Amino acid sequence: MNEQVEKAREVGLAVLQPSQKDLDHGLELHSNSLVFESYGFSPRAAVDGDAVARLVEEGASNVEIGETLEDMFLTRMVEDADLRQEYRDAFDYAGVDCIFQNAGEECQDPGQLLKRLGNFTYLTDMLDEFMARVIRPDDIVRAKEAGKHCLYMSGNGVPLVQQWKTVEEELRFVRVFFQLGIRMMHLTYNRRNMLGDGCEEKSDVGLSDFGAAAVREMNKFGVIVDVAHSGQQTGIDAATVSEKPVVASHSGAHALSGHPRCKKDEVIRAIVDKGGTVGVCCISAFLGGSGDINAFLDHIDYIADKFGTESVTIGTDRAYVPPRDAEERRKIPRRGASRIRFEGFWQPDDPLKDPKWRDERMQQSLAWTNWPLLTVGMVQRGYSDDDIQKILGGNILRVAREVFPDIP
Repeated sequence: MNEQVEKAREVGLAVLQPSQKDLDHGLELHSNSLVFESYGFSPRAAVDGDAVARLVEEGASNVEIGETLEDMFLTRMVEDADLRQEYRDAFDYAGVDCIFQNAGEECQDPGQLLKRLGNFTYLTDMLDEFMARVIRPDDIVRAKEAGKHCLYMSGNGVPLVQQWKTVEEELRFVRVFFQLGIRMMHLTYNRRNMLGDGCEEKSDVGLSDFGAAAVREMNKFGVIVDVAHSGQQTGIDAATVSEKPVVASHSGAHALSGHPRCKKDEVIRAIVDKGGTVGVCCISAFLGGSGDINAFLDHIDYIADKFGTESVTIGTDRAYVPPRDAEERRKIPRRGASRIRFEGFWQPDDPLKDPKWRDERMQQSLAWTNWPLLTVGMVQRGYSDDDIQKILGGNILRVAREVFPDIP
């Protein structure tokens, strides 16, 4: 266990203060459970600072540099043996069997969405001795039985042709991306788009008529509708229109934290009534309260107590980043400030911008490699083993099975 992982584990244990009995039982239960994250990020690699510095000196654009950096931290473990071992170790420390993997940028452009999907297809193809890219829900169970970790792909947007001739033509890439392995899509990111309102918009009008058509198209091909970043009314509308379970894959309970990324009770009820689930994230600014692992567990408790243990999942929205990455990035010359990406919209007063939520101990307690401590925390709070296993992976696996098409 490297020093970064060990320190995070120490901090998490200091926050939880479990009895030896609860600690031992929680760690054993975690190891013996199917752990399927409802939304997250595969462990990352350190970038090559020297190579990026050369690009800067050559006058590469911000777009080229940004895409190079992303390609490096998503796939560099393929070519670097030390990073490959660290990648594998991070999965083992976390005890995560499958991640519903962010495999698309926050947009609707098919070309942009393909890029990140290509990164993860390449990664799993090249690391197939211990990694798998799965395309059916039951493949997740088989991968665990074979001793492999796996990725189940989520696109961060519904791919749109953006020619606006007919609704059917505009949505034709939903089928294509399903065929490429995408099994879940965000209806919106933070901004309003043609489908509906995002969570950071001041208004909350809901799902558009075109958005309803997109939901039906996703139902048709077997793509899970994800409203994690959508406005409250958009989430309610999507659950109402959908004939299959809808999820908020990485969110929280608005009753505990008024952050726009958390869902109000009426949204959770609409999702749950359709057979869907709400995933609790590990982002301090969204969780509020103590901002640490106990705040995370408070959100689990709230949703489980009010809506049932079959209604909640875990989507940390976090990734393991190697300690070496910071050193490599310091080699890259500073560039002039650039404008905020259109998709990267947060209101000026959003808590995410408040430095108090970046407290080091908060972040360490919620580290991705502390997944086993999430299980320990649920043991401490009195959940049965069966209910814990639902929350760890059984609930999102059920949704995946219910939405996946009946293909022989």
